[in-house]
Order: sequence, then C-alpha cells, then structure tokens
Amino acid sequence: MRITEAAQRLGTSPRMLRYRDLLGLLPPVREPAAAGRGAVAPAVARAPGRGDGGPRDARRQPPGRHRQFTEDDLAAVSLALEIEQRYDISPAALAFGVRVLTEPGARAEVAELARRTGRIRPLPARALEFEKERALRLLNLGLARTPPTRAGGSRRSARPSTRP
Repeated sequence: MRITEAAQRLGTSPRMLRYRDLLGLLPPVREPAAAGRGAVAPAVARAPGRGDGGPRDARRQPPGRHRQFTEDDLAAVSLALEIEQRYDISPAALAFGVRVLTEPGARAEVAELARRTGRIRPLPARALEFEKERALRLLNLGLARTPPTRAGGSRRSARPSTRP
C-alpha cells in the first residue's frame, strides 16, 4: 500500500512515516528481484554528513518510485508507536535506543555514563574477590580432611584388618 493509506491506517501522517524511515524505525526496503535482464539493484543512499551505517542511513527508492508498505512494515511502525506512547518518548529517542542495542560501542559508553551517574551500580569486583577467596579456602579445607591413599591407589581405612 502507498504511504497515504499506511498513514491513515496507523493514525499518523505521511510526513511522520518518512521521518521514522529516516530514523531507521521502519524495516529496510526489500528490492524486488531483477527480472532476468541483469539489472543491478540501486545502491543505498546516505543522509548528508553520515556514512557510518547509523540510523540516519535510510534506504531510498530510485527516483519516481514510492515505497510500498507491507503488513510487516505496518506492524513494526505500530509497535514503535505503542512503545513511544507507553514510555512517553520521541521517535528520535526510540531510534537511539535501537542504536544502543545494535552498536556495541554505543552500548558500552551509555552503560559507563549510567554507572557514573548512579543509574547502574558499579561492578561488584570486591564482592566477587571475597567469594572467590572463600571458595578456595573451603576447597583447601576439604582437601585437608581427605584421608591419604595407599600405594595401590585404593582408599581403605587406616584401621588394621581383623581378618585372619
């Protein structure tokens, strides 16, 4: 379906759908297979100033063609709208959240910021060391209580045998 019909079904405007597409909140456009003429699919157009594959890199249709929305596209946009309403966030904030989830560098930097601002507790390094030391002490105690083995390798009690 065309963008106008998709916008009406979702209760939004075509302009907002284009904006969400630029933010990377719509599934990428699937190019139809070339019909045996050796045609090459168009390259990905990049937004000005970006070339790192980030959320502003949007797939564009060749001139003269408009994006056709599928039911999967509508479901993705509908989910995004629900998330934005539930958490009272903007489409740009949601796009950044998706970027944090997909880019390890961004995820690490945001986690570090959250630790520094107290939103996430610091890593419990000292508590882990205490537990490690305790476990090693218990293992050493367990080894000290194990009876020694005989030269044959079998464990028998140290008591003398009462058999004749």
